[in-house]
Amino acid sequence: MPVTVNGVELRDADIERELDHHHDAANPARLATISAILRQLVRTEADRIGLAAEGLDDDALALALLEREAGIPEPDEASCRRHYDSRPERFRDGEWVEADHILFQVTPRVPLDALREIAAQTLALVRGDPSTFPEHARALSNCPSGANGGRLGRVFRGETAPEFERALFAAQQDGVLPHLLETRYGLHIVRVLERCPGTRLPFDAVRGDIARALASAARDRAWKQYASLLIGRARIEGIELEGADSPLVQ
Repeated sequence: MPVTVNGVELRDADIERELDHHHDAANPARLATISAILRQLVRTEADRIGLAAEGLDDDALALALLEREAGIPEPDEASCRRHYDSRPERFRDGEWVEADHILFQVTPRVPLDALREIAAQTLALVRGDPSTFPEHARALSNCPSGANGGRLGRVFRGETAPEFERALFAAQQDGVLPHLLETRYGLHIVRVLERCPGTRLPFDAVRGDIARALASAARDRAWKQYASLLIGRARIEGIELEGADSPLVQ
């Protein structure tokens, strides 16, 4: 069944153009279709209100429309300061954790439940005798570091996957972490060897970065709300837009 927006049928080329932005999604074709719908609605709405689109690509046009119709508040000094004060661990210089890990990589050929069981058994063994960590890393790890006993060396913030970094820097004590760490790469057994807390950066040194991050988050929230408004006002057929992956909650 074709997808139509206010009586206009989406072209296959419109959807295919969006696929490159959604390859990692669980349902890339659906999200590509929603993106194509929104691009068409943005162009239609810009024409309706007389917003000059000459020289603007679709993304720039969407931002111009959002700023005109919804408005995006700029973060003030107080909001930047609250963000800084609420995250004392985030704005530091020279902080690092020295760690080892054993990676059990998730692949289509290995059932996740079986892999988790092997990882859990290995975790119990290395927690019972941490001296065997390098031996198990060399035998089982799917990371190149396994050849060196799982050694990662000193890890600084921003160098690894966010979910790995959060667990690594949040660990309250050294040694083998008590639970498996799950990331986009698989299941990890992690051993913390040493840590350096670094020094906290002064507010003035990071205010600009904080303001940009808060402004970006505000734009994302405003766009989700505005996109939902555009879709709610349109007549869209051929796709169901309710649910967890609707623009309301993207």
